[in-house]
Amino acid sequence: MNEANGFVMGGYDTGVFPPGRCSSPFGLNCTRGNSTTEPYIATHNILLAHASAAGLYKEKYQAKQNGVVGLNILTYGMVPWTNSTEDVIAAQRVHDFFHGWFLDPLVFGDYPESMKKNVGSRLPSFTPHQSKLVKGSCDFFGLNHYRTMYIKDDPDSLKRTERDYHEDMAAKMLSKQGPLPSGQFPIDPAGLQSVLEHLKQVYGNPPVFIHENGQMTHNNASLSDTSRVEYLEAFIGGVLQAMRNGSDTRGYFVWSFMDVFELFDGLKTSFGLYYVDFNDPDLKRHAKFSAHWYYNFLKGRRKNQYLWDH
Repeated sequence: MNEANGFVMGGYDTGVFPPGRCSSPFGLNCTRGNSTTEPYIATHNILLAHASAAGLYKEKYQAKQNGVVGLNILTYGMVPWTNSTEDVIAAQRVHDFFHGWFLDPLVFGDYPESMKKNVGSRLPSFTPHQSKLVKGSCDFFGLNHYRTMYIKDDPDSLKRTERDYHEDMAAKMLSKQGPLPSGQFPIDPAGLQSVLEHLKQVYGNPPVFIHENGQMTHNNASLSDTSRVEYLEAFIGGVLQAMRNGSDTRGYFVWSFMDVFELFDGLKTSFGLYYVDFNDPDLKRHAKFSAHWYYNFLKGRRKNQYLWDH
């Protein structure tokens, strides 16, 4: 499954993704669903379904095909808003809710203790048999990563009688947007490094593939997308540093090869190395500066080789 945690949050809490289930006041235009319980039920079923499929594959096909089975989650770097003890603990709690929600059952066979404490009976429990099936059912983890979030403790959210997933975290996830063009991600590779280090230290350093990482720009931006080159160079360098520190990262993929219909913004924003003219009946593609840079990077050439060649 791709970005399983993002799918559950958007599909069953806020209702912004299909199947669009949510309940007031936690989502917009909610006509069906229950934001206080369904994200946890959906996650539980995803983990059981994954474990069932993975078990079948490992039993009947893996020895012959030598394939591997994994699950992908959305990740953020988690940085405490301040150095206060409350914010530091809150950042760890958000790690548990955002990443550990899936990683803990898949590695240890059960949900994080902080989730059990805050969610209570709304959090489904694994039977001993289910726990055994889920634990160890991933040969690798896939990560989609774009940016860092800053975590501020929010204990008052736990005082509400009815809470959704986000309020159960008892923390606010905030962004610190610097002086960047609107619609672009800050270039903060330390966030991805911290996620890889977290997986190494907490989850036994499992094999990792970074399935998505890239810079967002407006769709009508220039082909000279230097901000994307700066972003990719920084994050790829961060991945290299994490690997030098022992991370078992096996692969890295840029999002994306070419401009596509994006999940949140349709054709308004783009991530592609190739510009696609959506007004052209033939959907002509044009290489951006980032495509040439990435080509030369993969060829092992110095970063400005394209500029010298052209």
